[in-house]
Amino acid sequence: MAARYLILNGPNLNLLGKREPEIYGSQSFEEYFSSLQEAFADVELHYFQSNHEGALIDKIHEVGFSFQGVVINAGAYTHTSIALADALAAVPMPAVEVHISNIHAREAFRRHSYIAPQCIGMITGLGLQGYQLALSFLVQYQQSQSA
Repeated sequence: MAARYLILNGPNLNLLGKREPEIYGSQSFEEYFSSLQEAFADVELHYFQSNHEGALIDKIHEVGFSFQGVVINAGAYTHTSIALADALAAVPMPAVEVHISNIHAREAFRRHSYIAPQCIGMITGLGLQGYQLALSFLVQYQQSQSA
């Protein structure tokens, strides 16, 4: 069975390609996800996006005991959701936090992440490429844990 990884996107990320292209680019996440599936053909990639905090928590609970890792861009919930942090802490699945923009170069409230302490790493400000880097890391991390 191929290793399984989840990409979990939070609020407003369904608007990628349309929303503030000067910050987030002009490519939709669905288009980008197809290229990720090609690049990571030897693993099983799943994608879930929701604007609703509870749906994101439910997805973490659903896959957190059976998937090998999650790349999470919680959007604005990064800065507000103790519940998402608790969900990540409740499951053994390793997580890498990703942000398309450099959250440390934006408004002060964006510089704090409630989910960061529950993640094994964070990639911020590298555009969509951050997802690929996070997946590469998780695949290598999982392989090192299995060795």
